[in-house]
Amino acid sequence: MHLSIFACLAWSTVVITSLVPPLGYDRRVLRAAFDRREFVGTLSCLTEAANTTTAPKRNPWAPLTPKENLAVWNLLHEAASGLNLTHPTEAKLTDNYVFWVDVLPTNKSAVLPYLDKGAAIPAKYARAIIFQGGKAKPDSQEYMIGPLPVSAKTTVEKLDYIYNGPSGGSVPYNARYFDAQRSDATDPLIASIMSNISDITQALFQGAYFGSRDLRTNIALTSGTPESFDGTGAFRNIMFRLRGSATYMTPLDFYLLIDCTGTDASLYSLKGFVTNEKFFPTVSDLRRAFKAGELAMEFNQTLDGDWASPDYKLEMGLRDLETHLAPSTLELGGKRYKFDKDNQYVEYMGWSFYLSFSRTLGIMFYDIKFKGERILYELSMQEATAQYTGNQPKAASTVYHDTHYELGTEMGTLVEGFDCPWGSTFWNISYPSYNTTQVNPNSICIFETELNFPLSRHRTGFSNDYGSSYVVKGAALIVRAIATVGNYDYMFDYSFHIDGSLEVIVRASGYLQASYYYPAQGKYGPRIQQATQGSLHDHIITYKADFDILGTSNSLQVSELKAVNQSQPLPSWFPELGTFEQMEMHIHNMKKEKQFNYAPNNQAMYVVVSPNATNVWGELRGYRIVPGHSNIHLSTLHSPWSLRNSEFAKSHLAVTRQHDNEPFANSVQNVNLPLRPQQDFSKFFDGESVEDEDLVVWFNLGMHHFTRSEDVPLTLYTEAYSSIVFAPQNFFDRAQDGDLLNRVQVDKGVDSMSKTYGVQLDTCPVVFKERTELSGEDSDISTGAEV
Repeated sequence: MHLSIFACLAWSTVVITSLVPPLGYDRRVLRAAFDRREFVGTLSCLTEAANTTTAPKRNPWAPLTPKENLAVWNLLHEAASGLNLTHPTEAKLTDNYVFWVDVLPTNKSAVLPYLDKGAAIPAKYARAIIFQGGKAKPDSQEYMIGPLPVSAKTTVEKLDYIYNGPSGGSVPYNARYFDAQRSDATDPLIASIMSNISDITQALFQGAYFGSRDLRTNIALTSGTPESFDGTGAFRNIMFRLRGSATYMTPLDFYLLIDCTGTDASLYSLKGFVTNEKFFPTVSDLRRAFKAGELAMEFNQTLDGDWASPDYKLEMGLRDLETHLAPSTLELGGKRYKFDKDNQYVEYMGWSFYLSFSRTLGIMFYDIKFKGERILYELSMQEATAQYTGNQPKAASTVYHDTHYELGTEMGTLVEGFDCPWGSTFWNISYPSYNTTQVNPNSICIFETELNFPLSRHRTGFSNDYGSSYVVKGAALIVRAIATVGNYDYMFDYSFHIDGSLEVIVRASGYLQASYYYPAQGKYGPRIQQATQGSLHDHIITYKADFDILGTSNSLQVSELKAVNQSQPLPSWFPELGTFEQMEMHIHNMKKEKQFNYAPNNQAMYVVVSPNATNVWGELRGYRIVPGHSNIHLSTLHSPWSLRNSEFAKSHLAVTRQHDNEPFANSVQNVNLPLRPQQDFSKFFDGESVEDEDLVVWFNLGMHHFTRSEDVPLTLYTEAYSSIVFAPQNFFDRAQDGDLLNRVQVDKGVDSMSKTYGVQLDTCPVVFKERTELSGEDSDISTGAEV
């Protein structure tokens, strides 16, 4: 049972069973109960679970079960595997150990015969990244394990075929994920350097670092990615910050750069310091400048981080009527969707789809159909990129790939009534954690919502006395998850509209990763606190849309609007004009794989069409790609920090042929290989035809984050969002609203009437607790009322 919509109070009971108060009951008393929030609700239409259904097929994209994960873990650690593994909690840099285990995506070529032709369900495989520090040439190698369940037929093989880099599934040791083992290995060097200059740091900002576990340490450190360019070396560009819940917002003007190449930590070394916008290569250089009085914090970072705490701020006052509960989306008529939880399968108003989950990508959608016809084979987030800028080494060099930090595992528990409406359906997510399975409860929510605008409407008639209004109610089913990756909270929405369109939305909230404020460097962001600058950066969220419009043979049709000088037939319609300019549509198919941007002024329409299917009017059936809010790509196309490892983020759109060996736009270890990527997205474009082929459209959402004071304490979802819509384009013969009963026809005139097609607002029993003071005591009044 989820939290009730209203808090339980020990007051008397009034039962509300419809939306009209009964005769004999004082409306004012009921209204006062509402206004004073003195009630508790047990809305049956909120607590009622959605109906169940049975998926037409077992889910072939299902994540690993706990039993499968344990079996894979045990197999990898058997002596017969030859991997010579140490348990991660006991491993050192020079050991071999498992980083993580996940499910390997099932090849589309194997799934389609199962879905459409009655073939057996394809074999299931796991994937595992193993850090191999014990090899003569240490590396990180990815393996595939299967078929599952584990049996005598199960093998452990290198997973190379899904990567196009020079070494397949192998990543140089220096470019692998900077985990606890690598962090612990660098800490003695950092502690030694910083201890040696603790008198300087204490004088500059009342802070010192003596080691991560030393109680005298009162500042925090952070370093971003990349931490290598091509795997031949490794480095950390470290920024120091004040400790506390708002540490992202309290940076210090002090940076430490170290070299941490290889597995022998005794060879790690200092590269230098940066402070006051100057570089000091040695401790002696830094100390010499300090003694000369050349070092000082221009602005002292506030030691009280309350300004960055997201709690209620009493000093800001209270808005009128804010003590009332804000409006809420309620499924008053009961849930109109059904699901098969075991197979993660959902049906809603003509839509059907399967869900899956990856520890790196989060939730993914497969076999998306509308009214029984497949629109998309796969829809999934591929990468969440953030690139920063600034005049200090941390901001200037930071490019985050959030799948590198296992974005999916950071999809946490959602708060009912705030993250999702009361009464939503909540599902857990689970993923392997060593030899066990971690469960994040209530991390996906599913709910139907009204759109707060009609799906369609029109008022006929030409006077105020006669005519009719026709209105169809708008609604959509939303599947939502929120991933908190470090400082940012990404909200992922997939909205299935009742007209057959599908909207993808991403929003960003959470803390800024701020920089120290330098007055002369406003080009990198505004001042947002005493010593804090909001760091300008890009958010680019890359998605994969594998369209299967009525089959796998599709084309990308481009309809361009062009202004032309229109000549008139003879005799001329408008002889006084001669030729005149007007627009016309030029239509062609995209020929080859390519990355491209939306046309200026959006004067082009992109439609994935089935070249062999037409509607009743002879038009090719397809789905249009409709840009929504903030469809952008990376601002920098040639940065050394995102040179070849972030090619997927550098255009609005891209179209490629579908291949089983190109399941991902990126690699989870690509971020540390900007010069020598494990997965080079640009190699996807090798001149193949995309006419009448199985197509994948890759698209980018995001925002150029022009930081502002209103990002304190947290960035607001209101404008930090981006969206796209896939909408039917001649896919049907008419708008998909004629079969909806949630509509009304209101006629005006002498014989005015309203036609509602039999759909009424359902009764919703609510229990209210009304406080009535009699002789200083509460008195029970139990009334069966209707509102």
